[in-house]
Amino acid sequence: MAAGASLSGNSLKLRTLSALVLAPIAIAAIWFGSPWLPLLAAASGTGMAWEWARLCGGGTLGDTGWAMIGAVCIAVVSGAAIPGTPALSAPPIASLVVLVFARIERRRDALWLALGTLWISLPCVLLLWLAEHGGRLLLLWMFAVVWATDIGAYAVGRLVGGPLLAPRWSPRKTWAGLAGGACCAALAGWGTAGILGLSSAVTLVLLSAVHAIVEQFGDLAESVAKRRFGVKDSSGLIPGHGGLLDRLDGLLAVVPAVALLSLIGDRSVLTW
Repeated sequence: MAAGASLSGNSLKLRTLSALVLAPIAIAAIWFGSPWLPLLAAASGTGMAWEWARLCGGGTLGDTGWAMIGAVCIAVVSGAAIPGTPALSAPPIASLVVLVFARIERRRDALWLALGTLWISLPCVLLLWLAEHGGRLLLLWMFAVVWATDIGAYAVGRLVGGPLLAPRWSPRKTWAGLAGGACCAALAGWGTAGILGLSSAVTLVLLSAVHAIVEQFGDLAESVAKRRFGVKDSSGLIPGHGGLLDRLDGLLAVVPAVALLSLIGDRSVLTW
């Protein structure tokens, strides 16, 4: 019991220290914009592509793995270089290129590699699109919702426990954790509304809670992939967190959701 508690404490310390290092980097890149945000998006996308290719390949890359890394990097760079919605065509093209490479190499995981290419590159490109069309405040709110969800889900899930959310996909996520994440995200939305001086915080609070649920399902999607390929973490790049995919999987789901709502409403969700 004591050993387990010590291990848990060490893990929490590592997670906290990693967050204290990484969060300011993300905030600074968002605040100062180009070229820092595109560089961060390209670096993160390339790192996640490396993790996904290794995950699918059992620790090895192969020609298709290298093609995936290059395709994701080029797609994100294209998203930074091409203004407006035409940039959104880059991720599907990258996914198709990887699928062709995988078929030529006769990879059994061809579909997983192609889907992974789209799953990683599209949110990175959409993040840059949102920065252009919604501004840095929208991005900061979005990151705050994701971080609040992670903190709330982790803390409440460990404290309360209870029934598992999806035992076939993830052995640790609970319904209590989902509720805790949604509540913390709602608080982040309420705080954002107060900072922005919005007359009514209800809409942003509800949107934040809904995106917390989206974030958790993004996390579950990666859990499905890791269980499929028999790995615990996507890599060991981030102490206490695993890999970039383990840290950003929820964000990969939230970014497209926010972008879709922005397209539907033809304006930033912060002004709804």
